[in-house]
Amino acid sequence: MKDYEEMDAEIKLPVEIEQYERKIYDLKQLIEISKGLNSTLDYNILIDSILLTCMGQMQLLKAGIFIQKGIDSYEFILHRDYKGFELDHTREYIIHSDSEMIQFLDTHFRCYTLTEMTDALGSDESLETMKVVDPALIVPLKGKGKLNGIIVLSERISEKKFSESEKEYLLNIASLAGIAIQNAFLYEMATTDMMTKLKIHHYFQAVLMEERERAVRNHLALSLIMIDIDHFKEFNDTYGHTCGDLVLQNVAELISISVRQSDIAARYGGEEFAVILPHTDINESMKVAERIRAGVDQSKVEYDGKQLGVTVSIGLTQFNPKTDHDNRTFVERADRALYMSKQQGRNRISYLTVSEKSS
Repeated sequence: MKDYEEMDAEIKLPVEIEQYERKIYDLKQLIEISKGLNSTLDYNILIDSILLTCMGQMQLLKAGIFIQKGIDSYEFILHRDYKGFELDHTREYIIHSDSEMIQFLDTHFRCYTLTEMTDALGSDESLETMKVVDPALIVPLKGKGKLNGIIVLSERISEKKFSESEKEYLLNIASLAGIAIQNAFLYEMATTDMMTKLKIHHYFQAVLMEERERAVRNHLALSLIMIDIDHFKEFNDTYGHTCGDLVLQNVAELISISVRQSDIAARYGGEEFAVILPHTDINESMKVAERIRAGVDQSKVEYDGKQLGVTVSIGLTQFNPKTDHDNRTFVERADRALYMSKQQGRNRISYLTVSEKSS
């Protein structure tokens, strides 16, 4: 006859095996998640992957992420690719880096409900932004010892509460995501012109080659815009390089806000800029070019008590797979269109196609 202790052990053993099997499964899942998150250094693709991973793993209706917008940003902004939350698209949801919430999450690394966060912080202003979003769970992201984001998650499809083991699992995902974001951030720094915050020339050439290949492979439209600040040397000679730098930064910012997130804006060299527009034909790129031209024309920078402005000349062209077998021919055609704008009086847009000499 078996005693009670032997019978209890036989009953417990399958339960323990099931728990270990679950842990092994979770670890395998985390390895696959890590591979996925570290397969890209593109910030926007990475954010999308993080949110979809959380939603898929936890069966969620909504997910979003607060993240620093740029290299020198001191604010965490709700990334525009949030999923499911019904929010005002015309406003930005911001949490300042020096807020109590950021300091708290940096030193207390665990998941929190909005109620728990409110109890911990009281009347911190950053809570007002979080209350508008109204998440069911707040998950901090840390990479290399530094808080670099906050994931916000909604209730689950099943309406079940998050268990402690599930919260721990989400923290593991957040740790992997934090490292991936940190790597993407470092890559961003290495490929960005620090004065204008646009991409550097080498990165532009590499991406242009990739986009040409993609356009050929998938039969997609691709356009290229070249932009040059008019009379910039004379402007520098008159007002000095400090003022010239302000103008470069202002024009770069206007270019950034005039293009889509999927477009690639770069500082081509000196006072010349370039924009790669994937999936865009020449008619649509003309609209983008005009947005840039008009934005610069209407903008002013304040320097030494004066309101100063510049204009830009723009050239553009559309990729032709039959003739544009390298970057050089594609760029040179857009550059010739830019030169036409210069010749015809500046502050204007010209375009060239392979079948045309000028337009």
